[in-house]
Amino acid sequence: MTAALDNVLDSFLDACRSAIGAQYVSIDAEQNAAYVTDWRRRFTGTACAVVKPGSTEEVAAIIRLCNKFKVPVVPQGGNTGLVLGSVPDNSGSAIVLSLTRLNEIRAVDPVNNTMTVESGCILQNIQLAAENAERLFPLSLASEGSCTIGGNLSSNAGGTAVLRYGNARELCLGLEVVTPQGEIWNGLRGLRKDNTGYDLRDLYIGAEGTLGIITAAVIKLFPQPKATRTALLALRNVDDALRLFVLAQSKCNAALTGFELMSGFCLALVGKHFPQMHVSFKDIHQQYVLLELSDSESDEHANTLLENLVSEALQQDIVQDAIVATSIAQSKALWNVREHIPLAQAAEGKNIKHDVSLPISAIGNFIRATEQLVQKTFPGARMVTFGHLGDGNLHYNIAHPEDETEDSFLSQQAAINFIVHDSVHSFGGSISAEHGIGALKREEILRYKSEIEMNLMRTIKHALDPLNIMNPGKVI
Repeated sequence: MTAALDNVLDSFLDACRSAIGAQYVSIDAEQNAAYVTDWRRRFTGTACAVVKPGSTEEVAAIIRLCNKFKVPVVPQGGNTGLVLGSVPDNSGSAIVLSLTRLNEIRAVDPVNNTMTVESGCILQNIQLAAENAERLFPLSLASEGSCTIGGNLSSNAGGTAVLRYGNARELCLGLEVVTPQGEIWNGLRGLRKDNTGYDLRDLYIGAEGTLGIITAAVIKLFPQPKATRTALLALRNVDDALRLFVLAQSKCNAALTGFELMSGFCLALVGKHFPQMHVSFKDIHQQYVLLELSDSESDEHANTLLENLVSEALQQDIVQDAIVATSIAQSKALWNVREHIPLAQAAEGKNIKHDVSLPISAIGNFIRATEQLVQKTFPGARMVTFGHLGDGNLHYNIAHPEDETEDSFLSQQAAINFIVHDSVHSFGGSISAEHGIGALKREEILRYKSEIEMNLMRTIKHALDPLNIMNPGKVI
């Protein structure tokens, strides 16, 4: 940096310290390391400072300073994203704006079935607060002990209950947002009907911090289910999983809240690296479905629903074997197997991840066609295929062949991505279901989105953030 730039940066940082307190503005590289490194620890950027405001007003004050001094902002919650959306680039020109101090639950309204929360609230704490009010907040992710609701909303997170309750967008009624100009929009309305113009809420949800900073939200709560039942079902192939899904919908209707697809290789990896979680079936099967029912009537009714479903699936030769949880502990154990698939992947070695969505009816054909394409070019590649079949979200991950080194395989990631994503596109799908675009897929979406769509997005970005200081280099 030149001396003039150094002086400008020093003035900016001094102003930030005056605005929120010197102890909340860090320029120490060692202290800041966790804020500039992504969740998978594959990329580390550089920030001129990590800034931690403690209120919406302090966020607005920092953004006004960023406008004045033309300093880019990278908003960050729990930093659990997988597409480099919450970490800075290597230029060192941006600040990381950590929202973890905005962690208050402002209000719980059990009659309106809403909760008003600040963006730095950890998702698991919100779940517990809802439970204490005898309500349910159904958003559930593997990272729920670390991720924050602001990040969940900014990435429109999905999780395991989308089938019944929808993505983060469907779980939010109102927002409080700091605009790129440092103004505060208070849209914290707990209304399920508000037809008074453009839906600004939906504009900010899923925007990954590129249009403004979500500082608080009104989220939906639901009655707690009277009973929950879980079963792990073994199947021959994905086509049978789709047949089971149709049957489960017809038999269980709204009680069907979870329908997770896992390949046999996924369970084998979990058993290999976490032997205490090994699930024992008489035979080895190609596919498995983790199914969950949430019943609003009674334990007896839930048991009857699940028993009837499993019985008919066996009679129709859809399901080959079944493990039905008979206690909360057993149910948690089955879900732990599902949640440990990414950890088992990491223990097996580095892998190439794809978070895609497809029409549910196309998933079987997509898996078969794409594996053939991958194996033709990269023989021996191992498919780690799992995801939320009930909403069409597939985590189509690929591990290196056993006779090839991780680094050699990862060097071909771009070619593998093109094969997988071109196949997704050919089946009418999307290359990002719930992880977002970030910096990782920023260039790749140009391959699949029309110029009209990209120009509309650029127009919105320029209109709201003409200085391009909000998470630059992400999404578009």
